[in-house]
Amino acid sequence: MTPREYPVLSRQSTLAALPTEYASDAQDQISQLLATSCVNRLVVLDDDPTGTQTCHDISVLAVWDVETLVCEFQAQPASRGFFILTNSRALPPREAETLLHTICTNVAAAASQTGEKVDIVLRGDSTLRGHFPLEADVAQEVFGAADAWVLAPFFFQGGRFTIDDVHYVAEADDRLVPAGKTQFARDASFGYSSSNLRDYVREKAPGRFDSTEQIQSITLEDIRVGGPDAVFHKLMGVPRGAVVIVNAAAESDMHVFVAGLLLAESHGKHYLYRTGAAFVSTRLGIRSKPPITAAELQLARPRETGGLIIAGSYVPKTTAQLKVLTDRRGKTPPTDPASLAIIEMNVADLIASEESTAEKVIDQTVRSVEGYLRAGHDTLVMTSRTLITGADDLSSLAIGSSVARALVSVLQRIEVRPRYIIAKGGITSSDAATKGLNFKRATIVGQAAPGVPLWRCDEDTSRHRGVPFVVFPGNVGVEETLCELVEAWY
Repeated sequence: MTPREYPVLSRQSTLAALPTEYASDAQDQISQLLATSCVNRLVVLDDDPTGTQTCHDISVLAVWDVETLVCEFQAQPASRGFFILTNSRALPPREAETLLHTICTNVAAAASQTGEKVDIVLRGDSTLRGHFPLEADVAQEVFGAADAWVLAPFFFQGGRFTIDDVHYVAEADDRLVPAGKTQFARDASFGYSSSNLRDYVREKAPGRFDSTEQIQSITLEDIRVGGPDAVFHKLMGVPRGAVVIVNAAAESDMHVFVAGLLLAESHGKHYLYRTGAAFVSTRLGIRSKPPITAAELQLARPRETGGLIIAGSYVPKTTAQLKVLTDRRGKTPPTDPASLAIIEMNVADLIASEESTAEKVIDQTVRSVEGYLRAGHDTLVMTSRTLITGADDLSSLAIGSSVARALVSVLQRIEVRPRYIIAKGGITSSDAATKGLNFKRATIVGQAAPGVPLWRCDEDTSRHRGVPFVVFPGNVGVEETLCELVEAWY
């Protein structure tokens, strides 16, 4: 199938030409529905930790044994849901399928033991990368067929908009670029060519959703003119087994959609969700709050050690953010307290055939990091910026895994307690939390910057317990965002 082509648009003029946003605050209706309706608990299976980027005061689990899940279901005060960090995007399809089946089976068992009913959200990358429809198929295999699948990648803080079923990525120069034309669509493991979400579904699941009735849309006209009632009536008429595309260009659009969705759920409808972060917080009734400041975190003054920034993401935005950070603050060796120490790990050495080569790089990195942290210097550990890929999807994933293991090894061996830890990139963040710091359960405190989650783990089993841990997505923010965060927390 040849994908339909769509032009690059002006963000300002395109959004201005849309119908006026719905007049009422649908969040109030959501709060009322959640308080008065018998809605299911939400279990969010997050394919990397960045899906927590619009939430606060909710748990994220890095393990999924039945005992832990039972405890989470029974925790008081009861929450409307919780996250499970699967990191499945770092895995090849067969391994991802096995993992998701195990997690879903355990969730089903724990829910049965505690008398809970659950809805599953497969939180995926808002630029459409990930194991789709594989993960949805696995979830339905365990929990049974849903009335429909909801596809809602909208994420305002990341500049991800869906208009007339076309998914756009906002660029810094006021452009809305169709997703299929971005670097994300050329991902070595999860590439695609379609910007229209109807085409995207058919591209990823060929032969399964060919008829018009099998892919439905909730339009911006439905949301902004008709409101929650129009969304409700449209959802009630969706054929069983269809995919429902959610159009949204403002946070209020997602609020209106979820209010209508909750009305449909209260009438017995059951959906399976493949969404970005915005849907999750809205469906949980979590309202946004400002980013958390260094003063609120009560970071030690005077500083006892430096902060640690670990960067493994290769998306262009990460590279641009690292350049701003290193240009403004970097100096190795650092000559004054405010200087940022920079350590670059050569990827070619990390994936060398001789393990001793990588081991030597890791050992030297650990010694340097500990020295800089003790001296109070914020320290950046970054992989070399030239992207090395394999001959196919699986070999590219294997290279990424080798690099991630090296970064984890550095974090595992550092004995100096950092002032804070920032992990840049989804897979990097996941491995840093679960393998480097041994997180089993953490609390999402809020955001360090818009769309940038801040976690805290107070478990005795975790390394550097209680240190603020920032999950910094690879493709969120502008070029200055990372540098501004490091400066604000100095």
